[in-house]
Amino acid sequence: MAIATFVVSLVMSSLTFWAVNSIQQDAQINDTRFGRDLGLLLASNVAPLVAEDNLTEVARFSGRFFNSTSSVRYIIYANEEGQIFFGIPFSQNEVKNSLTIQRKLELPEDYNPKAKIPVVRQHFTPDGKVTDVFVPLSVDKQYLGVLAIGINPNPTVVASSNLTRDVTIAVFISIWAMVILGGVFNALTITQPIKELLLGVKNIAAGNFKQRIDLPLGGELGELILSFNDMAEILEKYEEQNIEELTAEKAKLETLVSTIADGAILLDSQLKLILVNPAARRMFNWENTHIIGEDLLEYLPLEVTQQLKTPLTNISHGQDSDEEKDSHDILPTRGEFTIALSNPNQRIFRILLTQVLDQNRENIKGIVMTVQDITKEAELNEAKSQFISNVSHELRTPLFNIKSFIETLFEYGEDLTETEKLEFLQTANNETDRLTRLVNDVLDLSRLESSRSYEFTPLDLGQPIEQTLRTYQLNAKDKNIKLFSEIATELPPIWGHYDLLLQVFTNLVGNALKFTLEGGSVTVKAYPVKANPENSEEFSHVRVEISDTGIGIAPEDQEAIFDRFFRVENRVHTLEGTGLGLSIVKNITEKHNSRIHLTSEVGVGTTFWFDLQIYSNGK
Repeated sequence: MAIATFVVSLVMSSLTFWAVNSIQQDAQINDTRFGRDLGLLLASNVAPLVAEDNLTEVARFSGRFFNSTSSVRYIIYANEEGQIFFGIPFSQNEVKNSLTIQRKLELPEDYNPKAKIPVVRQHFTPDGKVTDVFVPLSVDKQYLGVLAIGINPNPTVVASSNLTRDVTIAVFISIWAMVILGGVFNALTITQPIKELLLGVKNIAAGNFKQRIDLPLGGELGELILSFNDMAEILEKYEEQNIEELTAEKAKLETLVSTIADGAILLDSQLKLILVNPAARRMFNWENTHIIGEDLLEYLPLEVTQQLKTPLTNISHGQDSDEEKDSHDILPTRGEFTIALSNPNQRIFRILLTQVLDQNRENIKGIVMTVQDITKEAELNEAKSQFISNVSHELRTPLFNIKSFIETLFEYGEDLTETEKLEFLQTANNETDRLTRLVNDVLDLSRLESSRSYEFTPLDLGQPIEQTLRTYQLNAKDKNIKLFSEIATELPPIWGHYDLLLQVFTNLVGNALKFTLEGGSVTVKAYPVKANPENSEEFSHVRVEISDTGIGIAPEDQEAIFDRFFRVENRVHTLEGTGLGLSIVKNITEKHNSRIHLTSEVGVGTTFWFDLQIYSNGK
């Protein structure tokens, strides 16, 4: 519409200005003819007066001529050199002072003094285009000068032309003003609502259900806008409800994934990381590494990468094309791997790979990688196997000895002397005692390593110590070993279990007597330790020490001395034992939130020590 309006207005304006120009051209032709005729008439009457140098009459005649018509703008007379000697409305003869004003008439280039036809030219002024007529003055072929007459434009034609031009411009402006107003009205009432609706539809399609259109319109557009707002409000309610449900499910899933002990890793079909739970980050040391969106194979340990690169590639391409579906080589959709990491981690992982398919189970969306740290499980299995092997070995030896001596008594009893029979029976009895001790130690250790809880009470540590020393008094006397007890006076009560601590003292004192040679000594100490050396009234705990002057423990054995079935006699082959006593001591001290320590020197002796908590009323 704007283009059509522009074309019509341009054509109408062009026609109008063409008509105005034609009128002006006709007026100029008329002005030229009028000026030429008027110049010839005036020149023929004035030339004789100029020849007679009768300027007074020239002025009088020219004045009457100038005043008789409004078409003449000026009349100027100039001599042969072009010097103006008279002019209307100005003449130098009218200047009556000592100042002489001399002005020279500028003649056209095509002016010829001998020509009989006047020279006509036109120039623009604020009042319009003025016609200049230059007529030579001559009498009897004698050139006297030149007459210049200026003819004003026809005022009627000028007024008509200006009016036509102004009307045309006004019409042009009015048309465009109406077009602009119409466009603005159209934009506000039709185009703008349609644009708003289009933008709203795009926002709704993009998921922005908060989009609303607020335009005060009636009619069909108003109803359409109201319907759109109602639709958006309904969609927003559905979205909020779905978001709440999805957020709740997502929170449950994230909580579950983040709190499970197993590592969970989600990959896309390009093996890029999408989700990694904290357990997986800890397993692979990714806590301070930004890995989301990165290639998984670039961040896995070398051993894991070597074993998983091919399976991950195969699983990510499983069911990827029709050719693969029809082929006999079916790619795997899941896989399970056990991978042991080398130093410094020394961990064992069980990794399960599973495909994630779309709803139609046709295209692969990603891979779920579940990582389980089975290091402790493997260690427990190994320890279990070792424990069973050790127990079997320890049980087999006494059982074999008992069976051998009993079979000998049964088969050759008549051939044996009474002394030999008693010796065989004594040996079988000793082996039975050894077997009983082994079974009891195994049961004690199993009970301590279980989840059984013990009830602790405040107790005087001197009682289990004195009971232990009385138990081993005769044994120490037979081996000529001295037993000492150094219990601090006013020893504060400790928080513990009497029977468990009694077993600790029994095992430690028994071992000390076993590994101390004749003439040695075993000392049990118990004393409080100050919390702050500068404060003599407050104690933090009670320390217990069991020292002997025995054979000592070699440095290479000190770290393994608390392991199950480890025995010093395994190296010296002189003393007997189950190898479970110190392991039981270790578990009992840990039950008391403490830890057993030792210092030893071969040939000098050994000291075992541990700390116990002091009982307080607030405990």
